[in-house]
Amino acid sequence: MRFLLKLSLMILALLAAPAVRADSDMQPIGRFAIDRTEVSVAAFRRFVAATGMVTLAERQGGGSVFEAGWMRKPGWTWRTPFGEPADEREPAVHITFDEAAAFCRWAGKRLPTDAEWLEAAHTERRASPPAPFQTGMTYLYPTGEGPNGANCLRDCGPTAFALDRSAKLNRGIGPARVGTTQQGVNGLYDMGANVWEWVDTAQGNERITRGGSWWYGAAQMRRDHRASKPPETAVVYIGFRCAQDRAL
Repeated sequence: MRFLLKLSLMILALLAAPAVRADSDMQPIGRFAIDRTEVSVAAFRRFVAATGMVTLAERQGGGSVFEAGWMRKPGWTWRTPFGEPADEREPAVHITFDEAAAFCRWAGKRLPTDAEWLEAAHTERRASPPAPFQTGMTYLYPTGEGPNGANCLRDCGPTAFALDRSAKLNRGIGPARVGTTQQGVNGLYDMGANVWEWVDTAQGNERITRGGSWWYGAAQMRRDHRASKPPETAVVYIGFRCAQDRAL
């Protein structure tokens, strides 16, 4: 059943895919480029309009949030991530691994591998980065030497840029709009915190997620912290961004 679902997602994405193009909203990192921001609700809406995608969370009546264990929340989907209409610049969440991969294919891109994601998030590759970043330096956090400037729980500095969804949660405030937090390594936004991001690398039967989220503190942002989830997971704090091969 899961194979048939995955095949149908691939066919939908390929039929509706725009032409592959270089994207001005991507950051070159050697032989690949990566989205500067997490995929937004607005971008995912364009994909859905083009392909007719109905996500697993929508078919099941809602995605999940962790309370006393994982709890399914009726009506919580990418359109209404906390049970009410999303801000168009919120990161798209309640998206499974296969749905994220289908979006990237539709956009003429792909999900990054774990190695690519780590390089983009932690090793500065720009020839002339602004201070305090230094070319070739590998940082513990995607924000640099410390976690400040990311949208994480409590220990990343002020979270005034977060959209306040705390009334719907028993932990944390909620996500920030894409591209509104402090730029980090390689000029990227939210590689640390905001929402976890799917990468195209397996860990057993699961798929790796990177970066932490608004639900967690700075420890989950670190380079040495790796998490994974079943690929059919659709929850309020996992999103994604895309990558693309480039010729040197």
